[in-house]
Amino acid sequence: MLLAEMPELGRMTATEAAAMTGLAPMSHDSGAMRGKRIISGGRRSLRHVLFQAGLAASCHNPVLKAVAKRMKQRGKPHKLVIIAIARRLVTIANAVLKTGLPWRISSAA
Repeated sequence: MLLAEMPELGRMTATEAAAMTGLAPMSHDSGAMRGKRIISGGRRSLRHVLFQAGLAASCHNPVLKAVAKRMKQRGKPHKLVIIAIARRLVTIANAVLKTGLPWRISSAA
């Protein structure tokens, strides 16, 4: 799905890739008021698919499961954790396409 919806993946930075998928936090600030950060924009269909992939990865991928567990222990909300994992998946895919090297599941990642 990533390759079909984002043919430019691998030719951009991780931040740009997250923004294109709609997984980058957008601020709602005005003057002295600081609002909540929410995700918006980007490619909506891709964001929905990545949310489901993040949900599965946070339960079944050993490396990302550990990341999710640490975030939950710090008191982060469940949806924020899943979105963070989905963003990491985009970053990993972008890096794999940039370097051409396969991503290995290890504790060093």
